[in-house]
Amino acid sequence: MIRTSTRLRMAVLGASAAALLAGCAKRENVILIGEYGSLTGGTATFGISTKQGIELFVDDANAAGGIGGTKIRVNVEDDQSKPEEAATAVQKLIDQDGVIAVLGEVASSRSMAAAPICQQAGVPMITPSSTNIKVTEIGDYISRVCYIDPFQGMVIAKFAKNTLGLTKGAVFRDIKNDYSVGLANYFSDSYKAMGGTIVADEAYSEGDQDFKAQLTVIKSKKPQFIMVPGYYTEVGLIARQAREMGLDVPMLGGDGWVSDKLLEIGQDALNGCYHVNHYWEEDPNPAVQKFVAEYKSRYNAKPDGLAALAYDAAGVLCAALERLRTEDPASFQALLGPRNDAQKAARAKLRERIATTKDFPGVTGRITLDAARNAVKPAVFVGIKNGKYEFVAAVEP
Repeated sequence: MIRTSTRLRMAVLGASAAALLAGCAKRENVILIGEYGSLTGGTATFGISTKQGIELFVDDANAAGGIGGTKIRVNVEDDQSKPEEAATAVQKLIDQDGVIAVLGEVASSRSMAAAPICQQAGVPMITPSSTNIKVTEIGDYISRVCYIDPFQGMVIAKFAKNTLGLTKGAVFRDIKNDYSVGLANYFSDSYKAMGGTIVADEAYSEGDQDFKAQLTVIKSKKPQFIMVPGYYTEVGLIARQAREMGLDVPMLGGDGWVSDKLLEIGQDALNGCYHVNHYWEEDPNPAVQKFVAEYKSRYNAKPDGLAALAYDAAGVLCAALERLRTEDPASFQALLGPRNDAQKAARAKLRERIATTKDFPGVTGRITLDAARNAVKPAVFVGIKNGKYEFVAAVEP
C-alpha cells in the first residue's frame, strides 16, 4: 500500500517531469503548426484532402530548407466531423502541443467552434475553405484563403439567371448547417434582386437519408432548377431521389459539393448539374500543373479544390513566417521558444503578416486578403456530363 505522502511526492515528481518534457518540446528547433480536420465521420473526404494538401506543401518546403533553415512540423488532430470535437482538438493543439498557428477547418460550423479558442489564445488560424462570412468576424487572428458565401451565392444566382436563362428556382437547404443556411440566403437574395423567383424553400438535416417528402413539395411548384447548398454526402442522394420521382431539372450547388465521392454517390443522376469550385485541375498554369502532378504521384488521386486550398493555406502561412524571419528575426526566434510574453508578441506579429498577404501566387489563384482577412479571388464553375466534370466558366470577384 502506498502512503498518501508518497503518492503526493510521486505526483509532484510526475508533474515536474511532464513540465520538463514540455519545456524540452518547446525548445526543439522546429516551427510547430497545428491542423484540425474531419479525418473520420460524415465528411471525411474534406479532412483527408485538406491534410494531404497541407502535407504536400510543408514537405516540399522542408525539402527546400524550411523557413530560413528551420523545419516545419504539423501536428494533426481529427475532429470526427463534429463541431464539439473541433473545439477540443484545437484546445489540445494550443494548450498541450504549444502550436504557434493553426490550419483548418473546411466546414464553417466547425471553424466557428474552434476559432474563438484561437482568438482568445492569440494563435493565428487560417481556414482553407470555410466560406461562411461569420468565421473571420470572430476576431482578427482568424483568416481564410477562400472566397466567401456572399460572393459564391451571387455568382450562382448570376449563373442560373443570366447564363442558363432560368427564372424560377427552388432552394433545398441543410437547416442545421451554418454554411448551407448562409449560402442559401445569399443566393436567394441575389437571385430575387436579379428578377428571379424562388417558388419553394425546403429544408433537411445533415445525415438524413430520405428526402422524398420535401422533393414532392418542390416538384409541385414546378421549378426550373433546384439550388442545393449542402455537402456532397446528402447532395448525391438528393439527386438520385429527385430523378426517381421524375424531377429532372438541373441542380446547382456550392463548394460543399467538392469531393470525388459526389459522383460515386449521385452517379448518373448528377448529369446536367453544376457547382462552384475553387480551381480547375486542368488549368494550364504551370504552378497548377506542378501541384496536380505532385499530388497524383504521391497520393494516387486527383487533387480536389479543398486539397488545393489547403496547399495554398499552408503557403500563405509559410510566406508570412518567411516575412517575419527576414523583417524581425528576434520575433521569429521567439516563435521557436517557450510559451511566454515574447512568443505571444511574436504570434501577434505573425498575425499581422498573414493579414497583409498580397498577391500570393496560389494554385487557386492569386490571393490577397482584404481588411476583413477574406480572400479576394475568382470562382470556377464546373458542370457534370456523362459522369465527369467539365470546366464551364471562371467568375472574377
